[in-house]
Amino acid sequence: MVSAKIFALAAMASGVFAAPKCRPSPTVPVAGATSNLSSPPPNAVLKKIAIGHGLQNYTCASPSQATAQAAGALAVLYDVTPLYPGKAHGLERAEFDALPITTLYSQDLPLNMTQSGPNVYAANAGSPWIAPADLTLGERTIKFLGHHYFDIDSTPMFDLQTAGLKASVVRNDSVTAPLNADKGPMGTGAVAWLQLKDSGKAKSVGIDYVYRVITAGGNPMSCSTGASSFSIPYTTFYWFYKFY
Repeated sequence: MVSAKIFALAAMASGVFAAPKCRPSPTVPVAGATSNLSSPPPNAVLKKIAIGHGLQNYTCASPSQATAQAAGALAVLYDVTPLYPGKAHGLERAEFDALPITTLYSQDLPLNMTQSGPNVYAANAGSPWIAPADLTLGERTIKFLGHHYFDIDSTPMFDLQTAGLKASVVRNDSVTAPLNADKGPMGTGAVAWLQLKDSGKAKSVGIDYVYRVITAGGNPMSCSTGASSFSIPYTTFYWFYKFY
């Protein structure tokens, strides 16, 4: 059951979407009036919208390091494309917008965890994935879609196994998450919104662009804690596009 806090946060965040029309075509969210990601090219076709739920990983060379260094991510992806507002089985705007926050606070991390909170999180580095399973939110079942991870060359990868799609990407654009974005269970803040493009490594299948939007949690804690490496829980929407 979605809490009153979650719906309140969703109502605050509802402005990140373009104004709805009758049965609208999905439109990638915008972060604010003055700072937004580049729009998809005119020939880009939306293939999937997913919730990603997992961990953002970081390292610190020393406690005096100003900012932790990003060291990849692990997340399980769930297909929310049919739930976009205006579709036959779509949700109301506030409920759809709240899906990342709802998932973050109501679900255990869907990874093979060696440590799980309240202040320390870690997945099994050699075997992070659990058996694929759908996401259950109340009485609603959201289908398993695939995994997000970084490959041996530290390139972000998205393997949408059930859709036969794959993306090997690099960062193309980024903006800071909105001020009202949920800071996550560790209170570290929401990771930036990103536009990612194909890496050119001939590893992508059916995907050219990926957007990471409506993030919750995932920002690093301070290196002054003394940890040389750590992981932060996060959720987000990922939007996947193909050029034609």
